[in-house]
Amino acid sequence: MRAATPLSIAVVTVSDTRTPDTDKSGDVLVASLQAAGHTLHSRTIIKDDIYQLRAAVSQLIADPGVHAILTTGGTGFTHRDNTQTALQLLFDVHIEGFGELFRQLSYQEIGTSTVQSRAFAGMANGSIVFCLPGSPGACKTGWDQIIAEQLDAAHRPCNFVDKLNLD
Repeated sequence: MRAATPLSIAVVTVSDTRTPDTDKSGDVLVASLQAAGHTLHSRTIIKDDIYQLRAAVSQLIADPGVHAILTTGGTGFTHRDNTQTALQLLFDVHIEGFGELFRQLSYQEIGTSTVQSRAFAGMANGSIVFCLPGSPGACKTGWDQIIAEQLDAAHRPCNFVDKLNLD
């Protein structure tokens, strides 16, 4: 299915170990957004460092050419999982339902291990930011079962496209 309004989307992988050759989660997100008719604005891998991540995503949020940002990684419970700490304070509005729905869907796939997922989303400066766990399966679940429809202007009864700064 092709999105009614193509968006410009950035993909950010948060990892201390992934490289362009080993970033399978980023590959899933890029392939998915392009298959839906969206444009890849940029793709980066950022160390799991609060300040580097916050700076990089802040630049994307400030860029009027970026409509959505998909992050993968850094949402677990280790001392190096800093995505939530780095990014939540950048949001103008938190989308609590995203994490709740993601964990509900993920439960069907990985059972109670889903409680260790801190997937979350929010809006900032007219852009939407979806933060997913670092596994390809989690990225596929998030995109296929939530994000694809919410970034499609034709999806009813509602979607996020009309809330984005598309000017």
